Amino acid sequence: MALPTFDNDNLNVSQTSKVNYLIPFSLVTSLFFLWGLANSLNGTLVKQFQTALDLQRWQANIVETAFYLGYFIMALPAGYVMKKLGYKMGILIGLILYAAGAFLFYPAAEVRLYSFFLAALFLIASGIAFLETAANLYVTVLGDPKSGDFRLNFAQSFNGISIILGPVIGGFFIFSDKEYSRELLNSLPAAEAEAIRISQANSVQLPYLIIGVIVAIVAILFAITKMPEVSEATSTVVSKTKITISSLLKNRHLTLGILAQFCNVGAQVSLWGNFVDLKIDLASETNLWIVQKIYQTTSAMSPTQIASFHASFAFVLFMFGRFIGTYFMSKNDSNKILGIYSIGAVISIIISIFGGGVYALVALMMVYFFQSIMFPTIFALACKDLGEGSKLASSLIIMSIVGGAIIPPITAALFKISTPVALIIPLLCFIFIVFYSYNGYKLPNQKA
Repeated sequence: MALPTFDNDNLNVSQTSKVNYLIPFSLVTSLFFLWGLANSLNGTLVKQFQTALDLQRWQANIVETAFYLGYFIMALPAGYVMKKLGYKMGILIGLILYAAGAFLFYPAAEVRLYSFFLAALFLIASGIAFLETAANLYVTVLGDPKSGDFRLNFAQSFNGISIILGPVIGGFFIFSDKEYSRELLNSLPAAEAEAIRISQANSVQLPYLIIGVIVAIVAILFAITKMPEVSEATSTVVSKTKITISSLLKNRHLTLGILAQFCNVGAQVSLWGNFVDLKIDLASETNLWIVQKIYQTTSAMSPTQIASFHASFAFVLFMFGRFIGTYFMSKNDSNKILGIYSIGAVISIIISIFGGGVYALVALMMVYFFQSIMFPTIFALACKDLGEGSKLASSLIIMSIVGGAIIPPITAALFKISTPVALIIPLLCFIFIVFYSYNGYKLPNQKA
């Protein structure tokens, strides 16, 4: 996901007549890749920590809580820091926090303390809050303003690539070739079970160590590269009305949009973080032909590894969904496309609840396709026609990302009853988004 940033209508970048933006643009684009990778690896950690740290599923989902609390707490301070110190300094702080969190995975695995891992994840997310707050703005001002939207969409494509790679990294480098359930480990001699758990915990060290090194290198490149400074353009318009949170929340479409975004992020994280378990629960023996061909899965792989490759393919569907949705939104009202996609998500979840085997699996993966356009579309609808209140409204919508910290543990707790019961939570979330698409988005005196 990408955090919305400040309104750039009154922003410019100090520049000379001949400025080469290629290197600065390339560096900023790399940030989109880096935060997508961190987001998509969380699902791998939720599954892996159940074995390595002997956690129940609801406990492992606190991974998402720690991560999205980092977004929630640090997004607004990040904006304040960048306003005071500049965007380049804000990006450097973000990269340092990200790298520090990734490096902390090594000692966390050595001591196998869940709280240590959660602290590392919080640091990573705090750093990403800085990066996302800056990057969306930067790519729109690095060059001709008329092509700003194209540059933003181009940069976002690297985010899509990285979320596909996350489950692949989990399948090849983190998950074991042999399946270890809690029941199996509890039946083994204590020393043998402990050795397996140590091995499972250590499997996250190398991937996150490499990620930390890459992030650190990017930080060094940013430090030595001259980046354009973004500043607010002088405006001749002086607002006579003080914009407050309470005054903004009187706008029904914004208030309902905040709730819709809360539900959207909560449902997304619930599904992404638990996809491997959901695939095993709903279709443990199913290996889709297209996934088998693309990822060269074999019978020697564990069910967890095979499920991780299905998760990667689900992210491919997410990318396709975004491209297709963006195309149709260029020809139709965005709320109508959002409505069609949200209805598709509702139907897919219902099939997953009542279906089984290949039908449930395909339906679950199609939710990724239908959810692809929800975050940016809900954001745009919620901020519509707010004028000078758009910046503060953006901040309020950023806060709604906390849905990713609150809803997933509730979903995971319901797995104790059954998987279909747990899926009712994201189903309710998507039903609310359907309501927002056809009614909640409307401005005063606006017809659907």
